[in-house]
Amino acid sequence: MNFFLISLGCPKNLTDSEDFCARLLAHGHNLVFDVNKADAVLINTCGFLASSVKEAEENIKYALKLKNAGKIKKVFVTGCMVERLGKSVLKKFPKIDLAFSIKAQDNIENILGKKGSLLPSISKTLHAPEFKMGLTLPHTAYLKIADGCNNRCSYCTIPFIRGIYRSKPLEEVLEEAKIMAKSGVKEISLIAQDTTSYGQDLYGKPQLEKLLKKLVKIKGLERFRIMYAYPHRVTKELAKIIAGEEKIYPYLDLPLQHISAPILKAMNRHCGPEQIKEVLAMLRETVKNIAIRTNFIVGFPGETEEQFEELKNFVRDFKFENVAVFEYFRERGASSYNFKKQITAAVKRRRALELEAIQSRVVDGINKKLIGKNIEVIADTPLLGRTYKDAPDIDGTVTFDKPVTPGKIFKAKIISAVGYQRKAKVK
Repeated sequence: MNFFLISLGCPKNLTDSEDFCARLLAHGHNLVFDVNKADAVLINTCGFLASSVKEAEENIKYALKLKNAGKIKKVFVTGCMVERLGKSVLKKFPKIDLAFSIKAQDNIENILGKKGSLLPSISKTLHAPEFKMGLTLPHTAYLKIADGCNNRCSYCTIPFIRGIYRSKPLEEVLEEAKIMAKSGVKEISLIAQDTTSYGQDLYGKPQLEKLLKKLVKIKGLERFRIMYAYPHRVTKELAKIIAGEEKIYPYLDLPLQHISAPILKAMNRHCGPEQIKEVLAMLRETVKNIAIRTNFIVGFPGETEEQFEELKNFVRDFKFENVAVFEYFRERGASSYNFKKQITAAVKRRRALELEAIQSRVVDGINKKLIGKNIEVIADTPLLGRTYKDAPDIDGTVTFDKPVTPGKIFKAKIISAVGYQRKAKVK
């Protein structure tokens, strides 16, 4: 079977796509990158937000249109939307050949001949995939060290979709990283719903620091990036490892969501504003030139103008290198769905635009300080890459004044910068 893949959502979902595509290839199927050469379309959906469900449904409609026109024979749908909505996916789109859950992906080579739905529940354990391939650029990859979440933030449906927190055994993570190194990967981004809880379920306490100390010893791997850290679990030991190990980028993805104490409490975040500020101060003090990426939710139920002003001042004062702003989505299944004092769409939109404007001015100031400096970059294509401050797919880019070998990690002088787009002179 020739299959065309549509993988939606976050990097964690992309790693699932990589794993089940590798299984299919190992069992004689072919991944094609032209839908006109496909027998089937396989859609790995996101279901985190209503907007994600809408995007998934648009892609299902697209695939079914191809099927109705006789251009493909089958449409398969899997991923978080299927996990969240179950058999109702088939009720809305009865011409889907098979809708299957995340757990069923582990046996994908044996189920694609079936009809209807296969919805086994999420496993209580997590292991490295039997087969491995990459859907990213050859020199960069995501390594999922855990899945699921126990944090139970009130706005989030992930625990209901992805299940309880499950870490991969440490030795299996290391073996997976070695396989990546042998395939030419130089940069690895460690991902999970919460990387800082890694190992808690298996070893009785978090083991991210231990994992990092072992990962950096693997030959061929040159850089690691830590994504999705939970603020109150960021330790001084972790900061010292980042500061002292050349292979670990001075970069941390640290979703904060808000800074107002009442809003953080309503979100069921397990750290307050003072602890957040202490962690940020510790990171800036311990790790020279650290780039911190974060995201915030505006328009959470009950957010007052005063609380929003507090968030604006926080973003203005702290000067984060990268910020993503999300308008609160009222999601069924999340406990905040039933909260009173829901904020209107117009107010949420205004607040998002205001916060983005503040961050834009922050970035202008950061860019002024970057001009003329030599900083580490990685080439993704001959003329385009990223600084160490930029994670693949989600942050900014840097263009080079002359071609560079893709995958090369080197220092270049920043000669101009507008927003998250920078230009560099290659020595």
